[in-house]
Amino acid sequence: MKTLADVFREVLKEKGVESIGTLSKRFRKSRDKLQDMAIEIVHGKGAVFRIPEKTAVAWDLSRKRVEGSNYAYAPLCMADKFEPVLTPDELRSKLPDWPYFIIDLYHWEKHTDKEKGKLCLQAIQCYGLLKRYFTGSELTVTWASGEFRRIFHGPLDRITVYEGPTSEFLRENGIDEVVLLDPWADEVLSEEDFSVRAFVIGGIVDMAGNKKKATPEIAEELEKEGIKVRRRKIVLRGDVIGVPDRINRILGILLKMMVEDKSMDEAVYEMQEPLHARWRLRKELPKRAIRYRIDGKSYRVVEKELFDEYSQWLKIRWEDFVRVLRELNLTALERRRIHRLNKLSNPRIIGGKLYRVILLKKASMLCYNC
Repeated sequence: MKTLADVFREVLKEKGVESIGTLSKRFRKSRDKLQDMAIEIVHGKGAVFRIPEKTAVAWDLSRKRVEGSNYAYAPLCMADKFEPVLTPDELRSKLPDWPYFIIDLYHWEKHTDKEKGKLCLQAIQCYGLLKRYFTGSELTVTWASGEFRRIFHGPLDRITVYEGPTSEFLRENGIDEVVLLDPWADEVLSEEDFSVRAFVIGGIVDMAGNKKKATPEIAEELEKEGIKVRRRKIVLRGDVIGVPDRINRILGILLKMMVEDKSMDEAVYEMQEPLHARWRLRKELPKRAIRYRIDGKSYRVVEKELFDEYSQWLKIRWEDFVRVLRELNLTALERRRIHRLNKLSNPRIIGGKLYRVILLKKASMLCYNC
């Protein structure tokens, strides 16, 4: 899927522009100057002009810095001084039909004041994510009450804030089918789902833990109004545990898959935080534990080398690994030490579970916590 910067670059090439500078100081710290210039042009803040003297610095269309250019971005107030090359209306006419990314606030009133503040913050972060790829105005917030408008400190003029239900917004825009990102769904999100014109994310922040299965209720509400809903979940190696639950991070995973062609596991890893990784680690480590009975005392042991294995697909640090070991009362040993224990032990079923039993007192010295 093309980004706004891709479209901007194509239009500049058509006009014979090979490099572009700027007469505005606002892009000095931009990490993607072409994208940020294009956003300002789309929102009617500036345009590309031909200027008589080269700018001090410029960038070619592959984003590399070059020595000045006779083409530059400048605010629209300079339109009477220079010859316009690309105006806001012209760039807008070239934009593809990008999908809507909808935050559905159907459950807004179930949130505490603190949760509502978190929800608004995550919506602002969603706008920032969309600006990296598109214009940011693809973000829509539905069921948006006056309270939301008061709490939301983001750019209300650059997104769509819709007071009515999501179904009504969809009908007004000729959309009869959406993808709802739902961790309770049966089917996994796939590339085939990227053809829809709207993606819905439930505006849910569950700090109090009282909104279980709230997302399926959004699907029911949409289907009741005649909207076809594809409920899809995002998974990490087949499981939703370890997938971030923040609205902005869910959107980030979706965008990395759609725009950057990342696999789902790669996208989840890039948007994951150690908190989410620890969720999954707590589930994975017990699967790899070996039970030992040494001199009458029980131990559950895992290989220390598992840290290297799990850190390939979970964003964990060594301190996260140790923390989870302690929480689960697990002992970590180097692989070679486990081999030594296995040579000293005999398998036995105790209380319906398999243990490796060692009767030597000195063997207990081989087990230690990290």
